[in-house]
Amino acid sequence: MIIDDLKEQLKTIEPDLKTIQTFWENSSNERDFERLSTLSKQEDFWKNPEQATISQQLQKIKLLRDLYGEIFATQKELNDLLTLFKDDPETLESLKTDIFQHCKGVKKFKIMLLLNKEDDDSNCFLSINAGAGGTESQDWSEMLLRMYVRFCERERLSCSVLDYQVGEGAGIKSGTLYIKGKNAYGLLKNEQGIHRLVRISPFDANKRRHTSFAGVFVTPETTQATIVINPQNLRIDTFRAGGAGGQHVNKTESAIRITHIPTGIVVQCQNERSQAQNKETAMKMLMAKLVQKEKDEAHAKLQSIERKKIEWGSQIRSYVLHPYKMVKDHRTDFESPQPELVLDGDLMDFIEAELIRSQTT
Repeated sequence: MIIDDLKEQLKTIEPDLKTIQTFWENSSNERDFERLSTLSKQEDFWKNPEQATISQQLQKIKLLRDLYGEIFATQKELNDLLTLFKDDPETLESLKTDIFQHCKGVKKFKIMLLLNKEDDDSNCFLSINAGAGGTESQDWSEMLLRMYVRFCERERLSCSVLDYQVGEGAGIKSGTLYIKGKNAYGLLKNEQGIHRLVRISPFDANKRRHTSFAGVFVTPETTQATIVINPQNLRIDTFRAGGAGGQHVNKTESAIRITHIPTGIVVQCQNERSQAQNKETAMKMLMAKLVQKEKDEAHAKLQSIERKKIEWGSQIRSYVLHPYKMVKDHRTDFESPQPELVLDGDLMDFIEAELIRSQTT
């Protein structure tokens, strides 16, 4: 029946509404609105040297505040209308468009709230490095690479493998993805950190439990050359690509590794057919990393995640497959008892929980 379909549509956005409500209640938006409103109502406000800035901030928060109130009022109104006209098919039919637009607006507003930082709408580079532990950690790194590829497929983000260093026994030593699409960096930026896996090792003949670590690093793509790179500060090496890619990739030295000598930053690319294309992509990666490094230093980040050892005590998330099944994010305490789904790319609940925590603390 049409009434059931319409009720189900409104029900599907209830988790989004809960996310919006939690974010809003934990944010300073209401306090900021009251403070700025009070300032703007002062008799001598026109003399305030920060009048323009205050007015702009107030207008921005007022817009968010009005939208926040509107979506919850609309949700209640539409539910009331469905109840009132449950036996009136003609009126219910006319509500279809309103409900569709409301659901679309709720999801758009949620993204507006959660992803409002600089670079959130940028494309990004996501790199994975295996920790100590040889085959175990290398296999874990490949599992993580697949997890992020599957996440991109779920969220309709374009994902391509730029670098893929095959492990000695299994898995990968390292890998880099280039991810394009709306809010790619904003969605994935908080995945940066150490990821820990606990499982019965498929490589241990005695079936013992092993713990493996891998580091994930995420950098936004820069849209313009904001840093001048001196060619004399670069060491450029070529080598034959490994892994999948066909005969051409494996038989020519088309892969590129660039080392920025002053900072020690190393980037490499092997997925393109020509050396020139790989060099161009590697330079984009280097520029992104240099810009990010500059931002980190400007914000007085004394120790970046890339300097942390990939080991105990520094992980942001644990994936336990034995003796019980649980994925836990140690920053938010958000948990999922279904690691199979998480490793298949079902990450949005973890991502939203950390976006709320990181922007409201």
